[in-house]
Amino acid sequence: MKGIFITIEGGDGSGKSTQIDLLMSYFDEHGFKVLLTREPGGTPISEKIRAVILDSNNMEMDNMTEVLLYAAARAQHVAEFIKPSIEQGKVVICDRFVDSSVVYQGYARGVGIDAVENINSYATLGLIPDLTILLDLPPDLGLFRKKNQQALDRLELESDAFHLKVNEGYRLLAKRHQNRILTVDATKSIEDIHQIILEAIKALLPK
Repeated sequence: MKGIFITIEGGDGSGKSTQIDLLMSYFDEHGFKVLLTREPGGTPISEKIRAVILDSNNMEMDNMTEVLLYAAARAQHVAEFIKPSIEQGKVVICDRFVDSSVVYQGYARGVGIDAVENINSYATLGLIPDLTILLDLPPDLGLFRKKNQQALDRLELESDAFHLKVNEGYRLLAKRHQNRILTVDATKSIEDIHQIILEAIKALLPK
């Protein structure tokens, strides 16, 4: 069958990892060849760029530098891993993709949504997910969850106002791409969220 490309988006602490694990188990149990990857990262080169982007010692990083580093990591990721896997008929699940750059850098940083989308159209060779799951959670709740789990990276250390802008940006983007982005209320139970996602996933699968 033709490969399927699914991306998972949401602010920090929105429960992406939990839903990804459940989705991976679903595909495994139903005999699909499924691969999980993440952004920034996913290849050795992209992971090195990730380390630079998220290093809390790099707080002075210029906004455009950040945009281009994400795009560079993504270009390598798409060329080396994502596109070949899809062409081989596999299901690829990616934790974050272009939408994250559009929201975090394009909207919250103020670089511009159109500018970031244009830059990434080159980086991805025009690749667009078949489905994007957006886990919508109030930013204050997401950050509370995150702060109780681990040390924070450079983006997680941003102000509450920044994370509020991220939340606004995701909602704006969901309206802009309604045919691709499924918004799910991340305050629902884990199982309820999983079932909502499965209904959308099943529409992509061969009959």
